[in-house]
Amino acid sequence: MASRLAPSISPDTAFFWSGLKEHELRIQRCTDCKTLRVPPRPMCGTCQSLNWDYVVSDGRGTVYSFVMPQYPPLPFLQYPYVVALVELDEGVRIVSNLCEIEPEAIEVGMPVEVIYETFSAIPSGEELVLHQFRPAR
Repeated sequence: MASRLAPSISPDTAFFWSGLKEHELRIQRCTDCKTLRVPPRPMCGTCQSLNWDYVVSDGRGTVYSFVMPQYPPLPFLQYPYVVALVELDEGVRIVSNLCEIEPEAIEVGMPVEVIYETFSAIPSGEELVLHQFRPAR
């Protein structure tokens, strides 16, 4: 099993990480003005409300941008390593990895779908489920 650094989990992000374990891509939503927000945060940037819940994304979107970091090489990552900014169909953008595609085939605007992969968290070794994206089928 590949390894990844364990995320910092706070009361404002715990819903997101627990959703991934259930294979749900959860998006925080202000319950007052209904604005969706990624990444999760305590206060709505639109109306300054502290009230929120979440919606479950359908996991589909398009590649908005991407990079392939190479330096410094990290021993626990498999290269090529593609970091993508995905614009979800719900209208928000999320950072993730793009898998199951050769880097030269990636295009801005290409349709993608979420998949869930299990990793070993560093340093704890606990099971960690992360969202990844692949070309839509």
